[in-house]
Amino acid sequence: HPLPPRPLGGPGGERRARSPGLGDFPGGRTAPDGRRSLDALVFGLIASSSLALGGTVGAYWRAPLWLRGTLLAFAAGALISALSFELFAEAVAEGGLVRSAVGLIVGAVLFWAIKVAIDARVEHPGASSMTVMRMAAERGLGLALLLGVILDGIPESAALGVSLAEEQSIALLVAIFVSNMPEALAGSNEMRAGGWLPGRIVLTWSAVAVLLVAVVVAGNAWAESISPNLVSILLSLAGGAVLASLAGTVMPEAYEEGKPWNTLATAAGFLLSFGLAGG
Repeated sequence: HPLPPRPLGGPGGERRARSPGLGDFPGGRTAPDGRRSLDALVFGLIASSSLALGGTVGAYWRAPLWLRGTLLAFAAGALISALSFELFAEAVAEGGLVRSAVGLIVGAVLFWAIKVAIDARVEHPGASSMTVMRMAAERGLGLALLLGVILDGIPESAALGVSLAEEQSIALLVAIFVSNMPEALAGSNEMRAGGWLPGRIVLTWSAVAVLLVAVVVAGNAWAESISPNLVSILLSLAGGAVLASLAGTVMPEAYEEGKPWNTLATAAGFLLSFGLAGG
């Protein structure tokens, strides 16, 4: 069956009705702000919990490269689907195609600029994020390491928080959860190779998880009080950054490490996310 058309808000249009949340009341009544914030907190905890889990496992066990790459490929497929059918579609519905397209491009450029700056910090421009992470760990560059760890997570978490102001996105939640796991697992492996103790690794990933939960909650709180046009810009900015992350870090590493299962895993991730999005 063809996908049902999405109602478009357009510039200055009315915001679409928000789907019921975890804290909403029956009968269509809207929950208080505190209850709506509960949605964001729960979703943030679920999405970020895989960082702590993957970081802990990776601190004590070095995963085979093919497994890390296959998981990254699955996550890439899930994120592409969630971005296409939920995040960017929501941005267009809120503020129109032109505004959303500009936001998408700006978000991608911002991600690229920050990544180049982080690469330069470890004097290895163009290196993969795992190489940057290992070199930073070996040289004790805590700031560069922390920035490298959270660079992928912040736009994803911000997108999740902002999207929750409109409707709950199970597909985006699952895609972020799945993508966090292999990134934390591989990152912990590289930290361990760089000489970090397991306890320090676990604490670092746990702290990053807490930070990203805060990003989800903050993004949701801000989106609840702004216009649909600004929500559109925020969603498309985050979407552009996530898309740049996929193209620049996640998919290249999935290709290098996940052979021969990376292609099938990408398709499986796409199908799962599409099904969760109601496709």
